[in-house]
Amino acid sequence: MEERIHYLLKQFTAKNLNQSEQEELLFLVENSTSSLSDEIVKMIISEEEHAVNVNEEKWNPVLHKILTVDKPTRSPRRILMNSLKWAAAAVVFAVFSLTAYHALQKKKEHVFATDIAPGKNKAVLTLSDGRKISLSDAMKGDVAKEAGFSITKTDDGQLVYHIAESENVNDDRLNTISTPNGGEWQIKLPDGSTVWLNAASSIQYALNIGTAKQRVVKVDGEAYFEVAKDPVHPFIVETDKQVVEVLGTHFNINSYKDEKVTRTTLLEGSVRVSHKNNNESEVLKPGEQSLVTNSGIDVKEVDVDEAIAWKKGYFMFNNEKQESILRKVARWYNVEIEYADPEVKDVMYYGTVSRFEKISKVLRKFEQTGQVRFDIKDNKVIVYKE
Repeated sequence: MEERIHYLLKQFTAKNLNQSEQEELLFLVENSTSSLSDEIVKMIISEEEHAVNVNEEKWNPVLHKILTVDKPTRSPRRILMNSLKWAAAAVVFAVFSLTAYHALQKKKEHVFATDIAPGKNKAVLTLSDGRKISLSDAMKGDVAKEAGFSITKTDDGQLVYHIAESENVNDDRLNTISTPNGGEWQIKLPDGSTVWLNAASSIQYALNIGTAKQRVVKVDGEAYFEVAKDPVHPFIVETDKQVVEVLGTHFNINSYKDEKVTRTTLLEGSVRVSHKNNNESEVLKPGEQSLVTNSGIDVKEVDVDEAIAWKKGYFMFNNEKQESILRKVARWYNVEIEYADPEVKDVMYYGTVSRFEKISKVLRKFEQTGQVRFDIKDNKVIVYKE
């Protein structure tokens, strides 16, 4: 627990603490026992000779920030916690952080023999006649014009694929855009809708999607949608397990084949999720997520930031198993995961990590738990029990 407290405090002082982590830190403080505090104090005393300079002037501002931070609004009981207890615990945790930090870092971090760069803008367009065009390479106007699309670069550096308006409104030929492991892409459809594809994902659409009675796309993998409002022409997203119907909204779909559950997370608007194998359907409200399995649909309230973290450029984990996390890492960094000790698949993580760091930095973040260790060999990440 001490290592977890240190991690949370370090994230707080770096202004990287998300809402779920704030709640966790508040919970640990509220439920900390006197014996835990005694153990931490003893550790501080035993390490005093080797401690870095700990002074009141340096830590008073940190303590003030902790005490004045906006407390999460989900649990009123936590907000009404005794202020004196919170302050005392925060001081103990802050001082422990300084005295134990260097020892923990020295023990847990190691230098990887090799490293792997993160993913980038990369996708392939498969035309209805079977031709394949690399979108990240197809920057010449002649190529774009021939294939009926154009690529523009946005102010933030994103390469955006635009489908050209079809002269024939009945042109229902299908095109597919797919991203490999280590790739992502942004698509602007003629109806004004925008789609972001995560790694190892694909979207299929008809050329007349801008004029069709129903705007139908098929998705495999993960995609985030900002659908243009058009009540007359419903927007339909199909995956292998479900059909999602919307009129105009923002939502995320995760439907990878190697995941047992298809998740649809609604940020705004309203969507209806229908199961393909039975007559079950659910209408989602903002902040809700549907979980579709072979047997049915469940709906729960979630932190939407976690669902769309990938689109914003980071991984976000909220009590998630390592096996699930490393599947995401494998897709983005295009690596193979090998477990030397299978029991570490169930190690749980909280935290946030940038997707645009080299893989070594992401793995070191996980190693801070003190429960796992990683090696990188060629394009393989090997996971060991610490």
